[in-house]
Amino acid sequence: PAWLRRLCGQLLSERLMRPNGVQAVVRGIMEGTGVGLSAGVAGGAGAEAAAVDWRKCDAVAKILASCPQQCLSLEDYYRLVCPQVLGLLHIQDKATARQFQRVAATTLLTMAKEHPQLAEKHLLRPLLAPLLQCAE
Repeated sequence: PAWLRRLCGQLLSERLMRPNGVQAVVRGIMEGTGVGLSAGVAGGAGAEAAAVDWRKCDAVAKILASCPQQCLSLEDYYRLVCPQVLGLLHIQDKATARQFQRVAATTLLTMAKEHPQLAEKHLLRPLLAPLLQCAE
């Protein structure tokens, strides 16, 4: 029903914009869909599992890249969410790092396509800051 969809969207949006909300949402979605964060891609079903894995990462990235209706501005959403997306690149646990990095990379690409100026400001500049500092 529409009311349930709205309520779930509102709860998801509220969680995303809290500290560590992106990581919690990514972890919840990736762990709750069957393949799981620590599932390996070995054996005969490896290619199929990898495809499912990529589809899940793409779906999560689309969720992260979409500014919720409840958010007052796209700028505010990017300001709150983008540092958390970059934080997904620094997960230490090897079992989860690969999927979190896939989600972060796909989210970055999606945001850069949809809103290049905001993505540059909130994702690309912070990501490339150490490289730019060395180049100077």
